[in-house]
Amino acid sequence: MKDAQDNRRTFIKESITTAAGLFMMPGLSTETLAAPKVVTCQSAAILPRKSAAPRIRFSVIKINHGHIYSQVEAVIRGGGELVSFYAPEADLVAAFAKRYPQAKQARNEQEILNDKSIQLVLTSGIPEERAPLGIQVMRSGKDFMTDKPGITTLEQLADVRRVQKETKRIYSIMYSERLENRATVKAGELVKAGAIGNVIQTIGLGPHRMTPKSRPDWFFDKKRFGGIICDIGSHQFDQFLFFTGSKKAEIVASQVGNVHYPQYPKFEDFGDVMLRGDGGTGYIRVDWFTPDGLKSWGDGRLTILGTDGFIELRKNIDPAGHPGGNHLFITDHKETRYLDCSKEPLPYGEQLVDDILNRTETAMSQEHCFLATELALKAQKQAETIHLKK
Repeated sequence: MKDAQDNRRTFIKESITTAAGLFMMPGLSTETLAAPKVVTCQSAAILPRKSAAPRIRFSVIKINHGHIYSQVEAVIRGGGELVSFYAPEADLVAAFAKRYPQAKQARNEQEILNDKSIQLVLTSGIPEERAPLGIQVMRSGKDFMTDKPGITTLEQLADVRRVQKETKRIYSIMYSERLENRATVKAGELVKAGAIGNVIQTIGLGPHRMTPKSRPDWFFDKKRFGGIICDIGSHQFDQFLFFTGSKKAEIVASQVGNVHYPQYPKFEDFGDVMLRGDGGTGYIRVDWFTPDGLKSWGDGRLTILGTDGFIELRKNIDPAGHPGGNHLFITDHKETRYLDCSKEPLPYGEQLVDDILNRTETAMSQEHCFLATELALKAQKQAETIHLKK
């Protein structure tokens, strides 16, 4: 029990440090900030609210992953007031309460679900528990935002879709590699403006650092986290749909494996996928092989191929170049340019709060949210297992 608690403490501590780093990336010289000539930068129009009065009240139920901190920060930036939280683990509660002393610790989940003044509930609970909680939240008349993966089986997805349709509540999954990465937000603006023509393919790479001693027990059980494609890969499916504009897609091929950690037989450390949509094609690779020598948890990359150019994002680090993260490189028929995106605004939190108040879909359409998850779940389910010779 003590080892499990120590693992949770180390895991949450490292997660908080990582989350905090996302908000403190060092800026570069103003010379790097020039946008391509064909693009008019509209960033000032979507700057997050700074000190506006809260527009909604929200709560948190379960905090098993450190992503909860970026989720909370996004909603606060958007005009949300954190009023209460509940989690059964004393060590996780202590860390969260220290970060947000203004929030009341609820006695149980039901206390939050019964509070009619709360409009939104956030969670980063154990992945297999997120969909059942989301169903409870929607049936209580509240909107729901979950860390990814927000759903771990196709059966859960069918249940969530049915209840969402019945209740008309919002079920939002924070695909943070797009929604909380400033370079990816900027890439969306450039693609929309036609800077690289029509997008025909995305290549999404999601490497992560393992650090086994920092991980809780559920992290190593595929049933509990959904599998590597369902988990990490959900980010990449979201980005594929967003940048290609695909409304329909199919899995061409997928494979997974546990090639380096036999001591964790229920774990997967590698996965990749080929997919084809009605707006473009995609390739996805996710893994747990980031070496300790890299000054980031992973060299996350996204390449967006267009008919008139391409964009490459180095989301967390440029190993041999610029400091910090949020790097964007764009090449068109004229030249190659670099954009430091570290000061780009993050609109997701404000858009989600707007959607809660106005019953709109500006942050993310419900169908997009579910389709990204559906593709990840199908790729995970049909994946062939690879066995490499040592």
